[in-house]
Amino acid sequence: MQDLQGLLAEYLPILIFIGIAAGLSVAMIVGSMIVSRQHPDSEKLSAYECGFEAFDDARQRFDVRFYLVTLLFIIFDLEVAFLFPWAVALGDIGVFGFWSMVVFLGILTIGFVYEWRKGALEWE
Repeated sequence: MQDLQGLLAEYLPILIFIGIAAGLSVAMIVGSMIVSRQHPDSEKLSAYECGFEAFDDARQRFDVRFYLVTLLFIIFDLEVAFLFPWAVALGDIGVFGFWSMVVFLGILTIGFVYEWRKGALEWE
């Protein structure tokens, strides 16, 4: 019984925090529904798909360029994701870490130039 009271005493601040967060969330949503105007037009209620009208059928084929642009974005986005921890730890990893990243960036640059020359970045 003593352990249960100690456990509840430890978790009570967390439960209070969760209760306050849930209460504030509900209050903000209800408050925005009361204060804001709730008369959206048909244009606002329509589906938005990448700047053009929605398709008739969701199973329609997409151009392969959509997937290619997505993959290129992921590849070069990961490059930036690897640069942040490298920059933070550069003082600790020394010269070997610096040249390892230079090789990594060189390989990515070669891939970028290859994609550029192949025309993968051209939309038309």
